[in-house]
Amino acid sequence: MSLAHDLSARGFAEHSSSPLENILSSKRGVYLGIDPTADSLHVGHLVPILLMKRLGTAGHRLVFLVGGGTGMIGDPREVGERSLLDTRTLEKNKRAIRSQLSKIVGKRIELVDNASWLLKVNLVEFLRYIGKHFTVNELIKRDIIKRRIEDPNASISYTEFAYSLLQGYDYLVLNKKYGVDLQIGASDQWTNILSGVELIRRKEGKEAFAITCPLVTEANGKKFGKSEGNAVWLDAAKTSPYQFYQFWLNQPDEMVEKYLKFFTFMSTFEIETMMVLHGRNPGKREAQKMLARLVTEIVHGTETALAVEAASEAVYGSTPLAELPAATLATVRKEVPSAIVSVGMSVVDALIASELVKSKSDAKRLIEAGSISVAGEPVGTVDAVLTEGQFAGGVAILRRGKQTALLSIEK
Repeated sequence: MSLAHDLSARGFAEHSSSPLENILSSKRGVYLGIDPTADSLHVGHLVPILLMKRLGTAGHRLVFLVGGGTGMIGDPREVGERSLLDTRTLEKNKRAIRSQLSKIVGKRIELVDNASWLLKVNLVEFLRYIGKHFTVNELIKRDIIKRRIEDPNASISYTEFAYSLLQGYDYLVLNKKYGVDLQIGASDQWTNILSGVELIRRKEGKEAFAITCPLVTEANGKKFGKSEGNAVWLDAAKTSPYQFYQFWLNQPDEMVEKYLKFFTFMSTFEIETMMVLHGRNPGKREAQKMLARLVTEIVHGTETALAVEAASEAVYGSTPLAELPAATLATVRKEVPSAIVSVGMSVVDALIASELVKSKSDAKRLIEAGSISVAGEPVGTVDAVLTEGQFAGGVAILRRGKQTALLSIEK
């Protein structure tokens, strides 16, 4: 299967300025722009980044533009203007993003910063030679700008309004200096990217291309991102590898095939086969486990992915805690709510100590409903106590439905 057919089969290209086969029939210089508005990338960035990785594997030259210049402005968003960042914060964010990109895509990529040209732009020359190619009539029709203008309770600054001119200028500079002739982005950047395509045609008489990926959303249609308050960060200090793994493991069945196509390098045939097997026994969540393992491996590395998978199996699966390596058990201790208990303590008191319940009456009600287990064994009576046999290596899992806590024997 050609790369163009594979991207189509995966649903990667929501928009393209020409048929994918035409665009990808020649080796191109490809760029993806990322504004350093935070000190980490998040899951919402992953689809275009992984598209870049696919293009790099196919032999296209990759250029990542970290927007030190445009990041000082920020692109227009649905509600309100972005906070303007100071130079020191931008530099810190750029270093973090460079490190994450290199880890995911590989070190053999070109990283450029549009601050190196945007901060030197002469305003009058820019308006004369670039601004004249953009019309206000066209700019105010763009979705976010249009909605902001039409909302009587909102407004849009000239700073935001001019963002698309700067993005188009970036493409022109990269085309002239770096031979870039294909820009990748998310679908909400489509009109901005086309501005660059058109600017290159007018200024250089050359054909340039564009491909945008669909915005990835949760099952409820809400997109991922820090402005939405649901960012899943790629930085292990902001979203731990264990939490990252759990995010993918907890995806609903209706989203998992789509996410396997977007976020993994499994072939479409392998994904279809996996979904058939998953359909036969969805309760085992094998497709979600595969998704979680592979995406965690891409972002955090194989060793970390295996460690958090083992920790998850110990907490939610059947792997005995006593069989876990010390480092994996340490991960469980760090990520799972815990409580210090003693042999002979009532399960009711252990539930309260672990904060899985708020009161003894809640604990008794859940035990009577068959919702509580210790070390994988259901608790059958409200008078049950913790026994030495339930603890392996001094620890045991206390479970309330899907919620868990780690019990450690008091020393």
